[in-house]
Amino acid sequence: MAPMRLHCFPESGGCYKVALMLALCGAEWEGVWVDYFRGETRTPEWKSRISVMGEVPVLEHEGKRFTQSGVILSHLSRHSGRFAAADGDEALRWLLFDNHKFTSYLATWRFLLGWVENPDPAVLAFFRARVETAFRVVEQQLEGRDFLLGDAPSVADISMQGYLHYPEAEWPLDHAAFPRIAAWRARFAAMPGYAPAYDLLPGPRTPGRLFA
Repeated sequence: MAPMRLHCFPESGGCYKVALMLALCGAEWEGVWVDYFRGETRTPEWKSRISVMGEVPVLEHEGKRFTQSGVILSHLSRHSGRFAAADGDEALRWLLFDNHKFTSYLATWRFLLGWVENPDPAVLAFFRARVETAFRVVEQQLEGRDFLLGDAPSVADISMQGYLHYPEAEWPLDHAAFPRIAAWRARFAAMPGYAPAYDLLPGPRTPGRLFA
């Protein structure tokens, strides 16, 4: 058994954040596919055995289970000695922004577009507007910087990569409107160990209705 086991499924950007961190660190790990779309994480058995929160990612390492992607990324940074920020408070600020605004809105909009039958157009428009607002914040932050906090990537950058490496058809923004984010994404794609989400995460896919 590998020293790290990641409970995950391939459509999850939260899971991809952790898998990307593991890959970039050159860690030895194995993926444990979770049948999310058939409700496995929401069963009492899974909650009692894996995580009471009923969510993935869940990382098993050194006899402990870590949940919530920000916590897992922070643990992996301490364990590997990589991707720590010189200013921990600033990195935490962007981790929280990511989970509350950047990834949160993007993940919800993508899910509605791809895996919900007949989504309400008003709801789609609401979330798209929130996505674009969050992207403008990050686009501004990246002015004059290669990464969020300067010249080197941190766990905050990795956290925000969660959904950016899925096919653009799954999150059809006007990508040309965010050139700094596109360049930021490309910097990650050029790193040793990088792989896009569907190549890195294990398990069968459940293609969305718009991009099967």
